[in-house]
Amino acid sequence: MKTIVRGLVLILGLFNLVIGLGFLLQPAKLAAAFFLSPIGSQGLATIRADFTGFFIGASLFALYGAWKTRADALLVPMVMIGLALTGRFVSLALDGMAPTAPAPMVIEVIMLTILFVGFRAFQPVSKSA
Repeated sequence: MKTIVRGLVLILGLFNLVIGLGFLLQPAKLAAAFFLSPIGSQGLATIRADFTGFFIGASLFALYGAWKTRADALLVPMVMIGLALTGRFVSLALDGMAPTAPAPMVIEVIMLTILFVGFRAFQPVSKSA
């Protein structure tokens, strides 16, 4: 079971790494896929910096946590993705429901679930006397 969870966390990390690299190398293309429109070179720079940082940051900690089976490393992407999901719920409350709103929320819930299961599975085994 631990091996399956480890594989799922690795896939999640690679998925986010690919998205982060996409924002770094093709910010306009990825921005459009995320319903964003950068304004000029500063808009592209902001997308490159912020979205690359978010996705690659979450990715690196997920990959490290899976590689070393370190539960504590998974807390970082859990917090990051949890905050993103919270922002989506706030947007639903303040801005209403767009037809495209559920898909990214479902993906984030799936990612959080995988990370939580990984967090639980990677807990060190306590040795009792």
